[in-house]
Amino acid sequence: MTRSVFRFLSRQSDTVELAGDGYLLRLPRFHDYRQWYALRSESRAFLEPWEPTWRGDELTESAFRARVIRNEQEFSSGQAVPLLVFSREDNALLGGLTVGYIRRGAAQCCMIGYWMGARHAGKGHMFGALKLAIPYIFSSLQLHRIEAACIPDNTRSIRLLEKAGFQREGYLREYLKINGQWRDHVMFSLLAADRRP
Repeated sequence: MTRSVFRFLSRQSDTVELAGDGYLLRLPRFHDYRQWYALRSESRAFLEPWEPTWRGDELTESAFRARVIRNEQEFSSGQAVPLLVFSREDNALLGGLTVGYIRRGAAQCCMIGYWMGARHAGKGHMFGALKLAIPYIFSSLQLHRIEAACIPDNTRSIRLLEKAGFQREGYLREYLKINGQWRDHVMFSLLAADRRP
């Protein structure tokens, strides 16, 4: 009963697949492990400076299965929509984009986070993924505001957010513990009423 009530309140279906412009965004599945493992392991040095410290079992299949189960629970309860980003041309995994910390009530907002495999970075793939995710967030999830925070020297991420229409709002001191250190972040936001490319 509780699960169905949350689904009704968050207006989510049992699953989500966003497709268009050469990209497919969908919830992770157990059979994604091999692609996920290959991409994350080869991109480790590229990703670690921008992510929380990787656990010792980070790349194991059991940890991935636990992640998929947790993702399904978060999605079912309306807390998050964790998506993997694939190329529609060859079904290759490119990265991930999570719509997280979904808040209803008076807030009607969420926080987005994303990662891209090293060999796919700088090619416009995450911008393509955002062009699918943003309308979904505002139309299907019916949220009012999207927030994103990034480390000030992550110029690639800042350029991406600005290109997608996000506006810089403020500076957050020691906001998240990234790669073992509390790091300052810059906060960006996009409102449903904002003009977007």
